[in-house]
Amino acid sequence: MRAPLQAAMKTVARRLYADYLMPSRLPLYDALLAQARDHGYRQTSVRGWLHTLRSARGRPPGPVLVHRHDIDSDLATARRMFEIEQRHGVRASYYFRLSTLDFGLMREIEDYGSEASYHYEELATYAKREHLKRPADVQAGLDRIRAEFEANFRRIEATLGRKLDTLASHGDFANRRLGMTNCLLLDDDALRTRCGIAAECYDSALQSSFDLYISDKPAPRYFQPIPPQAALGRHRRICLLTHPSQWHAGWAANSRKNLVRAAEALRW
Repeated sequence: MRAPLQAAMKTVARRLYADYLMPSRLPLYDALLAQARDHGYRQTSVRGWLHTLRSARGRPPGPVLVHRHDIDSDLATARRMFEIEQRHGVRASYYFRLSTLDFGLMREIEDYGSEASYHYEELATYAKREHLKRPADVQAGLDRIRAEFEANFRRIEATLGRKLDTLASHGDFANRRLGMTNCLLLDDDALRTRCGIAAECYDSALQSSFDLYISDKPAPRYFQPIPPQAALGRHRRICLLTHPSQWHAGWAANSRKNLVRAAEALRW
């Protein structure tokens, strides 16, 4: 019993550090953008990268660092990352959940030339709302889930006043327990065509266009598989996925996130 208890205590300690005690890593983000610039990387959004791929016509693009931000929580830190990017002339993609939609910030991002779009999670939301624990039961509701997604997608586009070109699936604890990703709902060519979706961030064609895909992780790991600083100069096509909450310990945002997750788990 001692080993499982020690492991649980270590997990709690790491979560407390990451959510409340970790010093801000935003100066490191600032330095990373400068380092990528000095290495000759063009830093762009997912949408910008798609445009490059389609217009390259067989010519290999130069070194590129594609920035993808998933705004799971902490809008304040998302804005600070956007401000850092503006100082460096960097473009990026920001994907907002229904719970983090900020149309004012999203319009600023679009007006600057970066991308603001949707971090969708209707499959997980449906499973939790309907108390579904078996993948087969969720699969049976896919038509309803897709209808909910399309309604949300069109509402966001209409309110934002911009076309949503690329999307990114959110990874919820319900997805992990079910063994099903939200991407499943976009496994429908007719839906993609109706909505005019150019790409989903986990599409195999988009993923295969990168030499290296890096995701940030909670402290003390920070990155998987390697830090982006170590990848610069070694890999030409890099996609970096970041989450604002893993660069700055926003007490209020992290407390809200943890309370919501606990409540959802209890109701489910």
